[in-house]
Amino acid sequence: MKQLLVTGGSGFIGSNFIRWLLENEAFAGRVINVDKLTYAGNPDNLAEVERRFADRYVFVKADICDRQAMEAVFDSHGIDGICHFAAESHVDRSIVEPDAFVRTNIVGTHVLLEIARARMDRILRFHHVSTDEVYGSLGPGEFFTEMTPYRPNSPYSASKAASDHLVRAYHKTYGLPVTLSNCSNNYGPYQFPEKLIPLMILNALEGKSLPVYGDGRNVRDWLYVEDHCNGIWQVMQRGSVGETYIIGGGTPMENIDVVHTLCDIVDELRPDASGRGRRDLITFVKDRPGHDRRYAIDFSKIRNTLGWEPEESFASGLRKTVQWYLENETWIERVKSGDYASWIERHYG
Repeated sequence: MKQLLVTGGSGFIGSNFIRWLLENEAFAGRVINVDKLTYAGNPDNLAEVERRFADRYVFVKADICDRQAMEAVFDSHGIDGICHFAAESHVDRSIVEPDAFVRTNIVGTHVLLEIARARMDRILRFHHVSTDEVYGSLGPGEFFTEMTPYRPNSPYSASKAASDHLVRAYHKTYGLPVTLSNCSNNYGPYQFPEKLIPLMILNALEGKSLPVYGDGRNVRDWLYVEDHCNGIWQVMQRGSVGETYIIGGGTPMENIDVVHTLCDIVDELRPDASGRGRRDLITFVKDRPGHDRRYAIDFSKIRNTLGWEPEESFASGLRKTVQWYLENETWIERVKSGDYASWIERHYG
C-alpha cells in the first residue's frame, strides 16, 4: 500500500493510528485522512503531524456517506488501502440519537465498500475497525473470541454489527480483500471526554461529581490505544484476508475499580488543595438501558498467528493517560468549549 485512506482519522483512535504509523516509520507511503469533523473529530489531534509530515499527510473534510465526495478522494489520491475508523461510537448518544448511528456506521460503510468494489483492481486491503460490543454481554468466567455469536444490545453495537456483516459479505460475495478487528475499550491521549476514563479524569481535576452507572460492577477489558494501533497494523500487513482478529488488553476490570484507581492517580499527581480525596466525588447514577454487564477478551488468535500482544499494562497505560491530560490543558479547553460541554450538561447534569 502506497496511498492509505484513513476514515475518521481526526478522532481518538484514528488520530493515534495516523501518528503511530508516521512517527514509528511503520508505513512508507502517504496517509489521506478523511473526517467529517463532527463533535469528536478534532483537527488539533493531528496539528503536529501535519507540520512534521506535510509531504506524507493529507486531510480532506468529507462525509463517508457522500458517495460523490468519497469517489473523488479515491480517484484523486489513487487510494490502494483503507483503514476504516469513521463511526458514531458512544453508547449513550446512540440511545438518545440512534439515527446518526444507522446512517454513519451502516450506510457510510456501505458507501465505502461499493467504491472499493468498483476499484478492486488496485485495492490491496480494506480493514474495518469494530468493537467487542457486537457480542453482547458475558457471564462470569467467559471470554469473547472470534467465534462468539453476535448479540448486540444497544443501537451503537447493533449498527457496528451490521457494518461488520457487510464487510464480511463483500469479501465472500465479491472477493474484496478485507480484514476486520474487534477491540476492547480503548483509552489514552486525545480521547473525547464523554468516555469513562477522560470524563473521570477531568471531573476529578475540577472537583465535579464522578457519575458511575448502576452499582459500578460492570466489567470492561481495557486496551491502551497505541497497543491497539500496533495490532491493527499487524492485521493489515500480515493478517489473512477475510479473517477477523479480536484485539484486547487482557485486563478486565469492574468500572468502580477503574474509577478508584483513577482517583488515586489524580490525587497523587495533582493533590486537591483542600486535601480531599477524589473518591469522595463518586456518585452512583441510574443505570443506562441495555447496559451490558461484562466484557472480557481472549486475544489468543492474534497473539498466536501474528505475534501481537499489548506492551502496556493497565497500570502503566492509565498513569500515562492521566499525565497526558494534566499536560494538555489547552487541548482540553478547546474540546470543552464546543458541543461536548452542552451535551454533558444535558445528559449528566
